[in-house]
Amino acid sequence: IVEFAEQFQRGMTGIERFCEIMDADVDIFDDENAKPLENVQGRITFEHVSFEYPDDHNKVLHDLSLDVRPGEKLALVGPSGGGKTTVSRLAARFWDYQKGSITVGGMDVSKIDPEKLMSLYSIVFQDVTLFDNTILENIRLGRKDATDEEVLAAAKLANCDEFAEKLPDKWNTDIGENGCALSGGERQRVAIARAIVTKPVCILADEPTGNLDKATAQGVFDIFLKLARDEGTAIVIVTHDEGLAARCDRILRLDAGVIREA
Repeated sequence: IVEFAEQFQRGMTGIERFCEIMDADVDIFDDENAKPLENVQGRITFEHVSFEYPDDHNKVLHDLSLDVRPGEKLALVGPSGGGKTTVSRLAARFWDYQKGSITVGGMDVSKIDPEKLMSLYSIVFQDVTLFDNTILENIRLGRKDATDEEVLAAAKLANCDEFAEKLPDKWNTDIGENGCALSGGERQRVAIARAIVTKPVCILADEPTGNLDKATAQGVFDIFLKLARDEGTAIVIVTHDEGLAARCDRILRLDAGVIREA
């Protein structure tokens, strides 16, 4: 009876959360007024942006202005809670800002269809999410219509061939739930290959090397440098690693939602 009571309580909590999502209002985007995406360059511009989370009257960002040019590597550093991650989330329109404007390629992010907007970005988190499938199919999730040749090209650019070629079935090796058959560095490389195959104009990386040793972290960062140099991809990296930040073109130090140093 005690065990059933515990399971019932957990189940009811899950149902309540599920119902909240199902009852939420759906924001239907007006495709007729959407701007077409043609030859969009990876330039992200924040102009006097202020933001606070719903039900929280403490501003996370205060009159923030910044400009990330195509091919530029920008590091966002500063104490926890300073607003670094919020900047990357607003660029991808995970949230809507209250004041100012945010544009990518000169287009207001609020005027772009959300799915098309996300096609311009690739997001690499510290905690990688992989699926119980092959290396190739995990990378192909970045762009489902990618050919095997395109997937392999992205994988090799991310140096996945260094470990994939040594596996029993090579690229068709099943890597287990959440990539449990791979090391942390290998999983991160698969995630980066997934980002590359998307062919984004900008990569938003949130502590992408936080779980990696120094040598592996440097290797991962070298991939970002190559993308910026060869593909003109803008790279925005949220990091606490001062060494990696020093390798970027520019460093912005955010504290309490304000740029303290540039």
